[in-house]
Amino acid sequence: MNLGNLKYQSGSKKKSKRVGRGPGSGHGKTSCRGHKGQKSRSGAKSRPWFEGGQMPLQRRLPKRGFTNIFKKVYQAVNLSDLESVKAKNVSPESLYQSKVIRKKLIPVKILGNGEIKKPLEVKAHAFSQSAVKKIEAAGGKAILL
Repeated sequence: MNLGNLKYQSGSKKKSKRVGRGPGSGHGKTSCRGHKGQKSRSGAKSRPWFEGGQMPLQRRLPKRGFTNIFKKVYQAVNLSDLESVKAKNVSPESLYQSKVIRKKLIPVKILGNGEIKKPLEVKAHAFSQSAVKKIEAAGGKAILL
C-alpha cells in the first residue's frame, strides 16, 4: 500500500446532480429551480436580515431614549481598595501606579465600602458621603480635585 494506490471507498462519494442537460434527463429547462423569481437567477443569495425589499424591522420601530452628553463617568474605588496603596497621600496617580485603577484620564470617585484604619490624605474628583465620614474618622483628609 502506498499513496499512489489510495482510493475512496465505493459508495462514499456521491456524484453531483447534472442539471440543464435536456428534457430527457428530467432536470432540463429550468434546472430544478422552478419558474422565474429571485431564487431562480444565478448568484442569487439574499442576506439573512433581508426582508424582500420592505422596510426593515429596525427602521420600522420608533427610536427611544437619549444619551445625556453631560453625564460624568467615574472610576469607582472603595475604601477597602485604599489599604493596598503604600503612599500616605493617595491621589489618582498613586492609585494608577498601584494598579487599583486602570485608566489615568477618567476621573476617580471614592466610595465608602469597607473600612480604613490608617490616616490618609485622599485626593479624588468625587467622594461619597460615607467615604468622607470614614476617612475623617480615621484621622485623614478628603480633598476634592
